[in-house]
Amino acid sequence: MAVSFLFHEVSDLCIGKPALRALPISATVGEALVALRGSRETFLIVWIADRSSPEKKAFAGKICMVDILCYLCSEQNITSPVAALKSPVSSLLSKDGPALVRRVDSNSSILEALNVILEGAHVLLVPIPPAASSSHKKLHHVHRGAGADAASSDFCWLTQEDFARFFFNSIAAFSPIAGLSVTQLGLVRTDNLLAVCYHDPALLAMPLIRQALVDQTSVAVVTDDRKLIGEISPSTLACCDESVAAALAAFSAGDLMAYMDWCAAPPQAALRAVKSLLKEKGMQGMLELMEEKITPPLFSSSSSSSDEEGSEGGPRKTRSIGRTGSYSARMGRKSEEAIVCHPGSSLVAVMVQALAHRVGYLWVVDELDYNLAGVVLLPDILKLFRNQLDQFFFP
Repeated sequence: MAVSFLFHEVSDLCIGKPALRALPISATVGEALVALRGSRETFLIVWIADRSSPEKKAFAGKICMVDILCYLCSEQNITSPVAALKSPVSSLLSKDGPALVRRVDSNSSILEALNVILEGAHVLLVPIPPAASSSHKKLHHVHRGAGADAASSDFCWLTQEDFARFFFNSIAAFSPIAGLSVTQLGLVRTDNLLAVCYHDPALLAMPLIRQALVDQTSVAVVTDDRKLIGEISPSTLACCDESVAAALAAFSAGDLMAYMDWCAAPPQAALRAVKSLLKEKGMQGMLELMEEKITPPLFSSSSSSSDEEGSEGGPRKTRSIGRTGSYSARMGRKSEEAIVCHPGSSLVAVMVQALAHRVGYLWVVDELDYNLAGVVLLPDILKLFRNQLDQFFFP
């Protein structure tokens, strides 16, 4: 049965995938923010046009709302976050951006594409076949919203989750390891866990949140004696709006967890608490961001009517709106309900949990005292499958 893996192509994983959404490198942080608000996806690709050949483009990286939140809460921007929205979108890209977004051909084998994922790529861009490209563009044009680049619909994307689902559907081919525990398989990472204490200021967690975004994991929230309480997940923050930056600046890590679960419509009591703490700390800039934000003119907007502009034709101000469209992946789970397994959990059980909750990691906790013992990462599971196939084909 393992031989069948040699005959699968990347295009097999792309069936039903929507066209990607992208921003040109000329966009601003504010324009990226507006595009993410109107997107059904949690991230956008940033591309660079080839001046010598306009139909070609290079991909500079990907961005999500977490990148914007970290940027607004950075030391250089926390006092004037509204002004920071006028910065170029390139300010959000890491130096490893191009390595995180890699292009592969649709006729590449599954194993070739998997190797790219295991090299550290977060997203694989796959050209849409010409026959399907026109229908993708039409659908993309209807749903893309303000700020998206229609030309980017020549590609769709794959993530590590797509490969995990592919291998899980053929889990019988990996017997007997599927029934072995994650500890027996050496999948539990115990070093350099990203964790913050419940009462620590949320701003202290910012470097950990940035690292979790790169590692595609999360930040554990623990008690002083290392019992797991919950998590600050980049996938949850990515579905919030920019007003959460104010909560990051005001709250403790524990209070931030609760606020994140209200990201679509925080109760008035929570909003008052954030404003009160910001006033105490003298963070006037964050108060301004929380109460009113500037919606910049969009690089691809086709509307120029007066109701889209201010009284003098400039940018209009608008109240904050929550993002709920892409939040369904969390299945209603709260931040206090981190997805966990035990050292004796089987590989197949861990994969069921990860895929059901659409996360790329599981916290490992002791069965008796719920102390944080480690983490299991989806890339490590994919590497295990790859090694198993190598042993089969090249014993």
